[in-house]
Amino acid sequence: MTLALPIDPQANQLLARDPLALLVGMVLDQQVSMEKAFSSPYVLAQRLGHDLDARELADFDPEALVAIFAQPPALHRFPKAMAARVQQVCRVLVERYDGDAARLWADPADGRELLGRITALPGFGRQKAQIFLALLGKRFGVRPPGWREAAGHYGDPEAHRSVADVTDAESLRLVREYKQQMKAAAKANALGD
Repeated sequence: MTLALPIDPQANQLLARDPLALLVGMVLDQQVSMEKAFSSPYVLAQRLGHDLDARELADFDPEALVAIFAQPPALHRFPKAMAARVQQVCRVLVERYDGDAARLWADPADGRELLGRITALPGFGRQKAQIFLALLGKRFGVRPPGWREAAGHYGDPEAHRSVADVTDAESLRLVREYKQQMKAAAKANALGD
């Protein structure tokens, strides 16, 4: 089972077959909709004229990459910051995983090790790393021992908390409701301080 986001079918297909595209989508999944974040790797590939390559992106001229990210429609609401973040992640992939994003999640001893690998990426705090771990486990069959526990409550098989839980329109609605509840609770907590 893979992602089933309401985006261009070719964008979903790219996420299913290209580990780097999936990782880039997760990098971009902040302060924009899931649909925007996970369709942007496909748009980036179209603008480059070929599938994404970690070595190419790691070595890309930073200003030229920002220009590609900022070209309307921008790939993210913060194209400069996110172009830099994608480039930083690609540099780590080149340095540690020979430029192969799939090696990031290949052969971990357990879920904790995989979570550690993910949190070592630029921009991946614990929550984002747990969501990506849950996404890998639930949608892509990456299930080292203890992966659900390492993913925290995002690993819950009955959850509707993140992109890892989106399989159809109804599950997307439930994830959106959960996120709205979390935002409302955070706002209420902030007002109570």
